[in-house]
Amino acid sequence: QEQLVESGGGLVQPGGSLRLSCIDSGRTFSSSAMGWFRQAPGKVREFVASLPATGGGPIYSDSVKGRFTISRDNAKNTLSLQMNNVKAEDTARYYCAGSLSYHPTSRAAAYTAWGQGTQVTVSS
Repeated sequence: QEQLVESGGGLVQPGGSLRLSCIDSGRTFSSSAMGWFRQAPGKVREFVASLPATGGGPIYSDSVKGRFTISRDNAKNTLSLQMNNVKAEDTARYYCAGSLSYHPTSRAAAYTAWGQGTQVTVSS
């Protein structure tokens, strides 16, 4: 049974940094594109970043480009999101997601596996 488990969320001050991690078990992690999405209270879930299964470059939403970095370790079935220079508008619950596709995508419908999320709150 597939399971995605996120960790690393918490309270961080504006301008600070945070690193999220996601461990994927029970699926072919190394052959699947992976992504991060987020959802703030009262808002729809939105795309943050995605990486292809192997090689290739990531894609990012315009709102996080230049501040967040997505990475993966296929040997450890781990996906990470390094968040730098965070802003109040980054406050949301962050979800790790796995796709059946090899290529990165911002479409939530392309992801078939989702974690329970980890809360990130940016506040002074």
